[in-house]
Amino acid sequence: MRTMEFKMERQGLLEVGQEVTVMESPLPTSYYYTIVPAIAMSKNYPAYERLKSTQGIVKEINQTSRGYYTIVEFDEEEP
Repeated sequence: MRTMEFKMERQGLLEVGQEVTVMESPLPTSYYYTIVPAIAMSKNYPAYERLKSTQGIVKEINQTSRGYYTIVEFDEEEP
């Protein structure tokens, strides 16, 4: 299992336990991920840290002084 943090601009868009789909977007030297439909965005990840799965489960939703963050867990175990 792998977890990733995503930044959200508003609360109430996701619920703990909800299954989400992410979209990968390339940058010149890295990748970032967006929870579809543009609910939250990840930090930039180098190519060697690319996701192997596009489906995840929301595990936590947190509010900080910098905004709302969600933790999503992805199943990346080899079959």
